[in-house]
Amino acid sequence: MSSWPVRYNIVALAAAAVFICYIDRVIISIAIIPMSADYGWNSEQQGLVLSSFFLGYLLTQIAGGWLAERYGGKIVLAAGVIFWSLSTILTPIAAAGGLTALLITRVLMGVGEGVTFPSIYALFGRWIPESARSRAIGILFSMIPLGSVFALLATPWIVTHYGWKMGFYLFGAVGFVWWLFWQRNATGRPETHPRISRAEVEFIQDGIGGDETTPPAIRALLTTPAVWAIIVAHFCANWGGYVLLAWMPTYLNKGLGVDFAAVGIYTMIPAVFAFLALNAGGWLADNFLRRGFNKTRVRKTMQAVGFGGFAIVLSVVGYVESVPLAIAMMSIGNIFSGALAGGFGVNHLDIAPRGAGVIMGLSNTAGTIPGVIGVYVSGLILQETGSWALVFQTGAGIMVFGLLFYLVFAKSDKLFD
Repeated sequence: MSSWPVRYNIVALAAAAVFICYIDRVIISIAIIPMSADYGWNSEQQGLVLSSFFLGYLLTQIAGGWLAERYGGKIVLAAGVIFWSLSTILTPIAAAGGLTALLITRVLMGVGEGVTFPSIYALFGRWIPESARSRAIGILFSMIPLGSVFALLATPWIVTHYGWKMGFYLFGAVGFVWWLFWQRNATGRPETHPRISRAEVEFIQDGIGGDETTPPAIRALLTTPAVWAIIVAHFCANWGGYVLLAWMPTYLNKGLGVDFAAVGIYTMIPAVFAFLALNAGGWLADNFLRRGFNKTRVRKTMQAVGFGGFAIVLSVVGYVESVPLAIAMMSIGNIFSGALAGGFGVNHLDIAPRGAGVIMGLSNTAGTIPGVIGVYVSGLILQETGSWALVFQTGAGIMVFGLLFYLVFAKSDKLFD
């Protein structure tokens, strides 16, 4: 094998796609503040704008996984990036056309982004050996806070100096640059890559095992309790994650009185800890497996640390009135949640390496529902009660349920293929 394996390029470019996915997704969380001032939106209307993206995101999860398993993750991911990048660029034009036009554009953006994780999981099922999967997923997931941090830091500066529209134009253009690198360096399978060595192909195939097979039928997946453990865990994790992603800038600005220009700085701190913790969580899980620990026990232990620790933080942070203390607590919660990279996050690849894209499509479909109802319900809670504590405690309770379900039903044996 070469000193820099080709599979590392696949992981790096896939991670870059997630990074771009989240900078494009998070712009609206900052831009919503000046946009609301320009267009006179109340909290409920802001909730509609923030949640409409997830309606489109919901539609393409399973289809994205199915297409990626059959026609290759390279093609599906590339199409998704181009589609959502174009939608990002068109957002300011749609907003000027009225709330309905903006909601439609946000739905279309979600359609493009919906294929991201299913197509990447389909690629990883063919490119990443079992011994490195948790680390690959840790890197992938760590791009979520990293992309969020970048957007949260850059967007206020862009808005202040050039207006909120410019952020959508600039960030939307990045996806087209990524596409050029992706077309040159990625293939759907290792054996079709023009620059890979035979030794690396054999190493990957030995680490994955099994021959190329037809992805498991959705009916078979939905009658498997271990698949439901992943689906429920994904739903519960995303309830807390999406609510924080969408509402944390507003929480800091309106709830704790942080100046708008400083929102990105404060939000950056928990996100940096999440980036570090997700990479550490993936490395730690793989290390436990190399040392001979039972895989199912490792997955459940990591899940318990991730959900349990973060739920405790969410249950109390809403009562905090000190900005430094609130940021510190959010950072601690993100440190705990980094363990999820070695829990449910990689579990799709455990039970069906050649069907992981479809399983990810199923679980991320469930995981998108909180983006639709969780973000909107949080807006209603704020509208009716003004209680940030209730918003966060709702997320904590859902995570506790998800943990209990996962501990009962999760498995890590290869159930398909």
